[in-house]
Amino acid sequence: MRLSDLQAITHDDLLITRLGTRTVDTPLQELLGNRQESVHYVTETDRVLLDDTLGMAKGRVERTEDLPAFNPGGPRAKLFFDPSEVTAAIVTCGGLCPGLNNVIRALVLHLRHAYGCRDVLGFKNGYQGLADGSDPVRLTPDLVRDIHTRGGTILGTSRGSQDAATMVDTLVAHRIDMLFVVGGDGTLRGASLLADEAARRGLPIAVVGVPKTIDNDIPWIDHSFGFQTAYARAAESITAAHTEASSGVNGIGLVKLMGRHSGFIAAHATLVAQGVDFTLIPEVPFTLDGLLAGIRKKLADQGHAVVVVAEGAGQDLLPASTATDPSGNRKLGDIGAFLRQEISEGLGDLPYSLRYIDPGYAIRSVPANAFDAVYCTRLAQAATHAAMAGFTSMMVGSRRGRFINLPIKLATATSNHVDPHGDLWMAVLETTGQPVRF
Repeated sequence: MRLSDLQAITHDDLLITRLGTRTVDTPLQELLGNRQESVHYVTETDRVLLDDTLGMAKGRVERTEDLPAFNPGGPRAKLFFDPSEVTAAIVTCGGLCPGLNNVIRALVLHLRHAYGCRDVLGFKNGYQGLADGSDPVRLTPDLVRDIHTRGGTILGTSRGSQDAATMVDTLVAHRIDMLFVVGGDGTLRGASLLADEAARRGLPIAVVGVPKTIDNDIPWIDHSFGFQTAYARAAESITAAHTEASSGVNGIGLVKLMGRHSGFIAAHATLVAQGVDFTLIPEVPFTLDGLLAGIRKKLADQGHAVVVVAEGAGQDLLPASTATDPSGNRKLGDIGAFLRQEISEGLGDLPYSLRYIDPGYAIRSVPANAFDAVYCTRLAQAATHAAMAGFTSMMVGSRRGRFINLPIKLATATSNHVDPHGDLWMAVLETTGQPVRF
């Protein structure tokens, strides 16, 4: 996130839409106890400041109370909904990501056990299940008890947009009070349209997003769930490629990782695995001649080379395409296959062995690791607290260790990218020893 983006944000940009006044006592009061003494207790005046340096805060002209600040995540003493009368629903959309089942499980258990909700339904196959009139699945604690041990999503998923009015009709037909939408930026934009349609009809339906993007490209939050699992698994593939490359004569390991527009997985996996000589990400252009020259030098100096490339890197080197996927994203050229061919041809008569690894789908389908499992549970709990309080058209996330509620329209207005001049990319350059540009 650029400094100029932060400076443009105002107090009003971070306000969360409310369905109405909160008048219902929370059933969590015994758990809350005397948490008023804790810095993390959520009160009506509690806010999480956007600015994290004194210089940035001083650079604003607003009064202290007008400084841009996030609505904090967490339980409220007063609720908008009476939990005993609530029917909640869950939908998972977009591509697979480690942790989807963890989020479903935590939502169901928290809604039923902590708040005592009447019923929790799951709509199958993403927004398609909300639009085609198919009956939802009743999600019980027994049904979801062990689903966190496997990857994927028990609700299924799909890509592509659906008509918001039709989906709201489905919510009304099943008397849904709150909908939890688990997905990436396209899914969250759909959630915003759902909330807008419900508001247009005067329907008190809370729509709360749980951000899911394996690329970690949703801004304003520390990271999205599944990201840590993804780069940890990706690092295992890099280690395998390094082992293969270093065991042969002029061995080359080429690993293609996820990252359409953001190189976070490639960057973090490089730092975990070590042994990488060149990391290529969408945010930093490179030339084919420069890369080939670097590989030849590495082969001459150490006898092997390892290249990690994010799927969105080097697209300017490939034929342009206007084709799109069902979500409306432009289809990318296959940079991995391209580099495999160009490296093979570019080395000429030099004897070599090249191992190409593309672990993308294997990584997406694995269960969440311990870190993401905890994060998924806490995100689901934060989402439940927000919905019960009557917040809508918002998503939850963690920012500098604090859970926050963030307007969906702000979260989807921009994307998170690796800063080519930031400390993460500098750490990658220091680790690989690759040139700043080539």
